[in-house]
Amino acid sequence: MQSPTPPRATADTKDPGGEAATDVSHQPLAVALAGMVALAVAMGIGRFAFTPLLPMMLHDGVVTLAGGSWLATANYVGYLVGALACMALPWVAPRARQVWHAVRLARVGLAATVVLTLGMALPVPAAWPLLRFAAGVASALVFLNVSVWCMVRLVSLGHAALGGLIFCGPGLGIVLSGLSASAMVAFHWPAAAGWVVFGLLSVVMCVAIWPVLHGQALPASAATVPHAPLVAPPGQGPLARSGLTVAYGLAGLGYIVTATFLPVIARAALPAGSAWPDLFWPLFGAGVALGAALTTRTPAAWDRRWLLLAAYVMQAAAIALSLVWPGTAGFALGSLLLGLPFTAITFYALQEARRVWPAAGDSFPGLLTAAYGIGQIVGPPMVAWMLRHTATQSQGFIYGLAVASAALVVGAGLYAVMVWRWPLNKCTPSDTGSHSKIQIRSR
Repeated sequence: MQSPTPPRATADTKDPGGEAATDVSHQPLAVALAGMVALAVAMGIGRFAFTPLLPMMLHDGVVTLAGGSWLATANYVGYLVGALACMALPWVAPRARQVWHAVRLARVGLAATVVLTLGMALPVPAAWPLLRFAAGVASALVFLNVSVWCMVRLVSLGHAALGGLIFCGPGLGIVLSGLSASAMVAFHWPAAAGWVVFGLLSVVMCVAIWPVLHGQALPASAATVPHAPLVAPPGQGPLARSGLTVAYGLAGLGYIVTATFLPVIARAALPAGSAWPDLFWPLFGAGVALGAALTTRTPAAWDRRWLLLAAYVMQAAAIALSLVWPGTAGFALGSLLLGLPFTAITFYALQEARRVWPAAGDSFPGLLTAAYGIGQIVGPPMVAWMLRHTATQSQGFIYGLAVASAALVVGAGLYAVMVWRWPLNKCTPSDTGSHSKIQIRSR
């Protein structure tokens, strides 16, 4: 993911002896780690802490399973709204984008995540849907803007390969929240205490990265990268963009059933008193972090559509594994395999989006995220409906998991069609390097 030409010397890229040498926002590893921690807060805690806390909330009697499904849906609707806002802002209000640039929006989202997480500890169930909705908006703001800011900043610093570390953040956040929730269950803590703990953890993590997250990724005078030959890559058109958007939306539906209900499903399938149901979610998070780290070793010349196809098949197989092998080993292996391609799918999809529509800047990634959000929104209400219309809870979850696995298979099929319809010419430089280039646009 190396930019073919170094950035021009500007006020934002000073020589090593200048201010940039001491500013942590100009240190590549600090930028990558800050992005990782930011996503751990926004995604691992702000969004997905709800998954390990849901069984605790059910045990406390403060929410029903159907109510928990709707709380999850409220969060996913908020995520969709946040993604749409990020997509529309550069087009609707380009001048506002100059003021509310990526890192400023990310800071707002991080601060909101802290407040909203702590707010879930309040004994006001009527406010919880609004809090989860707002948390979804905040997580989208952080995810999209931190990803863009960090990746562009890393390209400008000549260390684009470190971008994969950013996407380890959600997995590490999931591990942290999952293990913490498991300990809370062991000590019989109420769910409200869990929300407080996660809110305070978010405060500590935000304080640690705040000095890094400042300034624009590149100054307004920076040129676009690079002056490549005007050769249109295969599949760079409306049909390819539509196919990528639909396939990415199916990924949202494919994982969300397991991501929302995994501890509940496992607890119902395993013997009473087993400690394993609280450990499958952290295992999923460990897979997410490991998979994200492995993306940094992916050769730039590899077709991202093949990688996405393989990732979808792996997640579909992981979900099917929990259906045919509903025991400790099956859930453990399924959790790991589901997590491994989780953020890799996002990373590769964003790279493919830059190849398919480079002129769209941040807007096409925002559209993809919105499609992903729609897929997520469909999942929990679908499961809630199945739970109401099946003889047993177990049967409802089986049907929900089967639909999720089928959605991923369809998504993999779409990538297969795109590869067949628009094969990449491996002999041209634009093909081999296009995946690793991140377009840098002045705003």
